[in-house]
Amino acid sequence: MEPTILLLVHAAATWTMVGLIWFVQVVHYPLFAFVPAQGFTAWQQANLPRTTRVVLPPMAVEFLCTLLLVFQAPERLQALAWTGAALLAFVWLSTIFLQVPCHGTLEVRRDEAAMRKLCATNWLRTLGWTARGVIAAWMLVPAS
Repeated sequence: MEPTILLLVHAAATWTMVGLIWFVQVVHYPLFAFVPAQGFTAWQQANLPRTTRVVLPPMAVEFLCTLLLVFQAPERLQALAWTGAALLAFVWLSTIFLQVPCHGTLEVRRDEAAMRKLCATNWLRTLGWTARGVIAAWMLVPAS
């Protein structure tokens, strides 16, 4: 992929995820507390696949672009590409080991502790993706 197009697609996918994660952090996860116990698990079981359909495409594009940038970015952007890749690994590991287990619990029962943990630990992803957004934007700044 041509470097400029790769950088633009990467920035678009990353900033899509920045917007989504801030929405999830500030609006979506806090609203879990307002879903009544009766019907909560059915709501959560319906919520997860719908959310996945929204977040999976930009996450996949971002992942692929990040891999390409690590191996194809111009020399001046290599440090940023690797830093962005490390942040993406951090975000994905947080997702796998912290947020997914909380969602698993919430698919089975309404659990206040799991909801609190989900909201608290999601700040890791929110800050990680925000930092990636800054890096993606910085990578678009032309060399002087």
